[in-house]
Formats: sequence, C-alpha cells, structure tokens
Amino acid sequence: MFESATRIEPARLESAPEPLADLAAELAAAGAVLGTALHPMTAANLAGLVRIMNTYYTNLIEGHDTRPRDIERALAGQLAQDESRRNLQLEAAAHVRVQAEIDRMAAANALPEPASPDFIRWLHGEFYRDAPEELLCVRGAHAELTMVPGAWRSRPEQDVAVGRHFPPSSDRIDDFMRHFERRYRFAEMGKAAKIMAIAAAHHRLSYIHPFPDGNGRVSRLMSHAMALKAGIGAYGLWSVSRGLARGLESRTEYKRMMDYADTPRQGDFDGRGNLSQRALTEFTLWFLEICLDQVTFMSNLFDLDTLARRLRTCVERSERLKPQAAKLLQEALIRGQFERGEAARITGLPERTARRILNDVAAAGLLASATPKGPVSLRFPIDMLETLFPRLYPEA
Repeated sequence: MFESATRIEPARLESAPEPLADLAAELAAAGAVLGTALHPMTAANLAGLVRIMNTYYTNLIEGHDTRPRDIERALAGQLAQDESRRNLQLEAAAHVRVQAEIDRMAAANALPEPASPDFIRWLHGEFYRDAPEELLCVRGAHAELTMVPGAWRSRPEQDVAVGRHFPPSSDRIDDFMRHFERRYRFAEMGKAAKIMAIAAAHHRLSYIHPFPDGNGRVSRLMSHAMALKAGIGAYGLWSVSRGLARGLESRTEYKRMMDYADTPRQGDFDGRGNLSQRALTEFTLWFLEICLDQVTFMSNLFDLDTLARRLRTCVERSERLKPQAAKLLQEALIRGQFERGEAARITGLPERTARRILNDVAAAGLLASATPKGPVSLRFPIDMLETLFPRLYPEA
C-alpha cells in the first residue's frame, strides 16, 4: 500500500488556541532575557557547562546514567577501561561536540534550516562519526545490522516497530523527510509559529524514525538548533533535555506524551489530518511548558547576584582559598576576564601574595586561561556544581 508523506499531518497548528499563543509569547520573552546580564565570556563558559548537563540528561532519557565527571573525563580523553563505560563516554563526548558546533554556527549566524534533511543527516553523521563498531551495531528481533552514520533507513529489515508505533517504510523516508522540511521550514514562519513548530517537529521526526538508531538524540539536538534559530535559545544557556528527562510532575511524562501524540485522528472534530490535532495541541502545550520551566529555572540559577553570592560561598567553604579570592571571582564575573597582573590591584594585597591567591583559585578550577600567561576567566568545576548550581543534576 502506498504511504503518503501526509501521514504526519497535521504537522503544524495553523491556528493555535489562545493559551498556546500566550505560552509561546511568554517563552519568547523569557528566552530573550536569559543571560543578558552576564558578560559574553562568562555566558560562553556557562554554555559549556550546559552542554555537559544536556548530554547527561539526554543519556538519562536513553537509559544511560553517565555521571557529569565521566563526561568531563571523556572530553579530556580520559576513557574508562571497561568497554561499556567507555562507549557511554564516547557517546557523551560526541553529543557535547555536536552541540558545541550547533552553538558555534548559531553565534556566527550560520545555522542552516534545522528541519532540512541535509542538516538532520549531518547531526546523525557527526554524532556517530567516530563511534566504535559496537555503537553502530543495531540489533533487532530478527536481524543485526551495522548502521551508516548519516544514512536514512533504506532496507526492509530496518523497518521495525517502536513501541506500538510502526514508522513509515524505509523506501519512503526520502519523501517523508522532504515533506517534513516543507512543513517546518522556518524561513516562512513568524516568531510564534516557529516556537510552536519546535514541539511539533520534535514529535514528527521521531514518528518518521528516519534512522535505524539514534533518532531520539537527533530529535533533541534538532530541537536545540530550532530553539536557537527561533531566537529563544539564549546562546545555549538552557536545555530542553533536562526538562524532557524530568517532566513537569513525573519522569515518565516524555514517553507518555510522545506516545499520545501518535494518536490517530478521533472523528470529525479532531482536525482533518491522519493524526489527532487534539493530541498535537496538548503535546505542544506540554512541550512549551517544559521549555518555559527550564528557561525560568536557568534564569534563576544564572542570575548575576545569585551567581556572585554562590561564588563567595565556594570560597568560604574552601579550606585552601583565602577570603580575597572572592574578589578575583567577582572581577571575572563582571568583566569576563582580567590579566593576571591585575590580581594585586583587585585584592588590595602585595603582588606576591595576590599571585599566590590567584594560583590557588586556578588550582581549584574556578579560574583558567587559554594560555599559561593569558587573561583568566571563570570556570565551573564539576566538584563545586552543587554549591554553584544546586539542583542542576539530581546528584552533582
């Protein structure tokens, strides 16, 4: 039987109900404010922390509990001897690397259409670019195959059920993805439409299930790119993955709501597409509430005064840092960076004493520079996350 690409319709909510339009407007306003009080260099270093957080939660969604410290070690090339742990670390490092490139392209105003087939294939290809053979091996009920990074499903043996859902056949993926691009092309949408399309596209890409494996990771990376492209990404300072993994009230919400959005049309008062318009509306409302919850959470966490207070707390709780170290951290927070030779002026101490305090702060991982003698800027070490950013992880 011929499978029409319109099977994913309704792909968008052409006329959104008032509560959804209000929520999109609130999210746009909140996203525009997040991080604006921070120095761009401080914000950039915080975005690096958010990438690790995003990776932690996207792994959690996949059922992989990779600790933040393990992710940090993977980025430094310190891989576990155990193969299963090492593979998880490699996945985590790949996710951070791909998201960093998305953030870089967005900052350079060079991010392509996130819903384009080329970009989606690029996400998958980059994520699995250096993956060992074990991570490329996809085991189904009746077959085992080696996945090609960036390649759509293309053979009948790759057509499998995902829970209760049967995705489109592999020979129809190209047509479905071209239709997907037409329906979610941002160039033809207004601000509110773009924001609401993020939620719909997130589900519909998973519904198409274009790759043999890795579709969930790709959909979350695509959603991250769409948020940046829509102007609510706040330079990478918040993560939809944290919200999806935690839910609003339960950690089971994501799977349940994705399954609910698969619902077929329920009669004449449920739109005119193959799928339920009511279910898509409720899924979009839930997804945007998740996004707003995360933007609000990160706004409170990254508030300038709050962050300054927590940096002081780090100094007070440290056995090796002198009280004057707080002045160095405050200076870096406000100015983004400062020259090492300014330590005496900032602390009001003799140069040799100030230099020793600066070295102690650097040894604690709170200040660092790109070169041995270059200007220093704030860093956010894993072992101080619970003090600096409480509740960022379930267990920092």
